[in-house]
Amino acid sequence: MASELDRLRAENEALRQAVLDRDTQLAALKAALAALEAEVERLGREISRHSGNSGKPPSADTISQRQAQNEKRQSRAERRRRAREQAKKLAERPKRKPGKQPGDPGTTLRQVADPDTVLCHAPGCCDRCGGDLAAAEVTDVEVRQVFDLPRQGLEVTEHRGETRRCGCGRATKAAFPAAARAATCYGPLVRAVGVYLIAGQHLPVARAAELLAQVCAAPVSTGWLAGLAAEAGAGLGDFTDWLKATLTAEDVLHADETSARVSGAVFWFHVACTDLLTFLDCHEKRGAKALEDMAVLPLFRGVLVSDGWKPYWTLDGFDHALCLSHLLRDLAAVAESHRHQAWADAMADLLVEAKNTLAERLAADHAGLSASQHKAFKARYTTIITQGKALVPARHQPGSANREAHNLLARLETQADEVTRYWSDPRVPATNNQAERDLRMVKIQRKISGYFRTFQGAKDYCAIRSYLQTATKHGKPRLDVLVALFNGQPWIPNTASP
Repeated sequence: MASELDRLRAENEALRQAVLDRDTQLAALKAALAALEAEVERLGREISRHSGNSGKPPSADTISQRQAQNEKRQSRAERRRRAREQAKKLAERPKRKPGKQPGDPGTTLRQVADPDTVLCHAPGCCDRCGGDLAAAEVTDVEVRQVFDLPRQGLEVTEHRGETRRCGCGRATKAAFPAAARAATCYGPLVRAVGVYLIAGQHLPVARAAELLAQVCAAPVSTGWLAGLAAEAGAGLGDFTDWLKATLTAEDVLHADETSARVSGAVFWFHVACTDLLTFLDCHEKRGAKALEDMAVLPLFRGVLVSDGWKPYWTLDGFDHALCLSHLLRDLAAVAESHRHQAWADAMADLLVEAKNTLAERLAADHAGLSASQHKAFKARYTTIITQGKALVPARHQPGSANREAHNLLARLETQADEVTRYWSDPRVPATNNQAERDLRMVKIQRKISGYFRTFQGAKDYCAIRSYLQTATKHGKPRLDVLVALFNGQPWIPNTASP
């Protein structure tokens, strides 16, 4: 009997150990399954990343991703259109016809009254009987004018500096103009065209030299042409000082940054701009040190519109406004999860609706949103955040959709004033597109001409681009302001106001 009891006890202990082993194995399998699910979710989110919900460029999108984005945009646009019609009962606006609009002067070539050259073409014989028409009567003349570039060489101006002797016996030599800097040299217009091709049109130096030789009959060397950027950058000191001082006094600034290679290493290009001013600078650092060395934002006291990059928040003295385009992209990324799609789409619709309502109010000569509109938008904003927070579980894996939703909701809640700054201050644009546009030329330069060979060359490029983009915003021809620069009198606006 005792042996039977011992046997049962042994079997019971073995079964108990088997159960414990199974529980341990089951726990390990559950942990492995959770890890695999998290990895699958991470990979799925990575695959679903595109230019509409991440920082990827549009060129990286697949065809299916582009089609999905277009369909989603059309769906959202249709929902917003119906909401505006139902809320405000607006009549459908007439669609703009393609082509030239009424009142637009257009750019069609028009005949001039005093052409440079007139060539007469006479028929030699009658096209019916073959008779000679040399002395025949002219009954009609049809005029056609051809506009073309002249084929001519460089215009050479000789400067002769006289030396004259005074009655006191002193010999005085005449001073040459700034353009006549050597026995033979290229003038301000050739120099301006060279810089315009390199920094204005982003041509590589060799191709710019070829164009000058073929089109302008100016056989410049690539070495001389490459040195023009340094010459132009050195002559822009007064303009750069004026530009930085003017930017610090503005009410609203846009800021952004992007990377490019200088001598094979990654450097950072920063921009501070308005709709009339552009200041570009290059720095080896991306963070606060670069912003301090630029000497614009540390002295600024207005509202800075940005993408929310953390170093901007380390500087004191100014308010912030977050870019709506970046927020919509973040909301689109969160909306990829079915759990969070409803509140993310609702928040995106709200922010865009507020922007459109503000635009309509401003177009109707109102000061901005009315007090009731602002209060209603704010209430909806708070409600959507509350609904979103209720859907975020207490525990979530790092990198998961719940974690991303939690972070975005926290940002929308703690930085609500910065997100909705354009609601209360009509001076503040809803997006940071101005900085994006002004910084895009750096990327175009990299795509066409490659990296910068020296850090000083990158700095000179930034100075020239700041000069050209500011001039363009003021309606000044780029070539004219470059000629003024090489004449020793760089263009500086009288005012920064429209």
